[in-house]
Amino acid sequence: MTHAEMQAAAQAPATLPSDKELVMRVMPMPADSNMNGDIFGGWIMAQVDIAGSVLPARLSRGRVTTVAVNQFVFKQPVSIGDLLSFYVTVTRVGRTSITVHVEVMAERDPENPHVVKVTEANLTYVAIDRDGKPRTVTT
Repeated sequence: MTHAEMQAAAQAPATLPSDKELVMRVMPMPADSNMNGDIFGGWIMAQVDIAGSVLPARLSRGRVTTVAVNQFVFKQPVSIGDLLSFYVTVTRVGRTSITVHVEVMAERDPENPHVVKVTEANLTYVAIDRDGKPRTVTT
């Protein structure tokens, strides 16, 4: 395989969103799986929480904490070796809070690559000060 062919093969499939902000990529490992070989839902939830906090922390210019998981939908199982991409869109900015929509896409089967949406969620974060008290979001 030539260098150009390897680079072309390494490019993400065209079905990954281009209009949303990619904030994180991670590949689940065997330690993240349950007895059926699927990835634990709790592990996925933790990754969504981390990814979801990136834009609120950036927009509020400081520390944030999760105040609510408004919606969380597991659309498809996640498997060991899936390359997960976490896309975040800010849906609301309040006085002290920021709500986001997170979409998780899985790139599967490197020999015949395809992309599926495996999870989506809506989470709300509150900007906090050093003492853990809510502070005004300054954008």
